[in-house]
Amino acid sequence: MLEWLQAEWPQVLGFVTGAVCVWLAGRRNVWNYPIGIANNVVLFVVFIGAGLYATAVLQVVYLLMGVHGWWRWTHGAEQSRTYVVHTPRRAWPWLALAAIAGAAVLVWVLTTFTDSQVAIPDAATTAASLVAQYMLNRKWIENWFVWIGVDIAFVGLSIVAGLWVIAALYALFIGLCVIGYRSWRRVAGTDRDSAATGATSAPARA
Repeated sequence: MLEWLQAEWPQVLGFVTGAVCVWLAGRRNVWNYPIGIANNVVLFVVFIGAGLYATAVLQVVYLLMGVHGWWRWTHGAEQSRTYVVHTPRRAWPWLALAAIAGAAVLVWVLTTFTDSQVAIPDAATTAASLVAQYMLNRKWIENWFVWIGVDIAFVGLSIVAGLWVIAALYALFIGLCVIGYRSWRRVAGTDRDSAATGATSAPARA
């Protein structure tokens, strides 16, 4: 067991920091960002070693987006623990376009400049992850649906790459995402009920 931990400690550290990060995000706790940044550094090393280059670069982008999200959750409307909103309808076409365009660019980069054997799934999950992270930064509740789809894909991708601990981490992420969604939905429902009650009890204006 000790020898296994010595050999796989980066994956184990990535498992722990990743699980804590998603758990905190589900609780709308801003500390998910600094812990998530630490997780990005660890997983960058893990994925480079496994030849998942797009996923490794994704960790760098995650880090930058983590800084962005950290700022929004401490300075913007998102800083309120009870602030949760649905994704605007007008945003969905742009999110889909960003994911498709990002995946296409990454496939070209991977097939042209690397020896990646999983270019298409690596690129697709990377692009979708960036969309999900942007939605999380804005506290759009549907980010959890995107994350669940991404995590399911990452379980398979990690197994193919032989990263069994990381595969288990993404499997855990799926459960944490379900919990996070239910928590955010409760908050959104509470806010709607409060707003409705306030509207009903407000005095009529002449």
